Amino acid sequence: MNDILVGVGNRLREYRKSKGLTQAEVADILEMSLNFYGGIERGKSRLSIEKMILAHDRLGLDLTYLLTGEVQPKMSFCDIISDCPKDKIFDMEQLLIYASNLYRKDDKK
Repeated sequence: MNDILVGVGNRLREYRKSKGLTQAEVADILEMSLNFYGGIERGKSRLSIEKMILAHDRLGLDLTYLLTGEVQPKMSFCDIISDCPKDKIFDMEQLLIYASNLYRKDDKK
């Protein structure tokens, strides 16, 4: 279990640094003390599920990456279209038309 905590702490530290944030800033964002947050980064304290959700919502942190270290490939719109089964292309086109119309309506407000 300790290896898991150290891994989570290391990934959280890397992510924090990549965003140019201090430990104090992240601790504030996650609504915890600086000492407790520092313990998480060192693998000495556990990040609760509630705090993981806050990290996802407020920091944009991918929870799969945080927990496993695996980076999920981001699919582009073109990838989604090209992977669409032939029998679903019409449905996909209709969804795109609908989404486009919603976007245009919101844009006019």
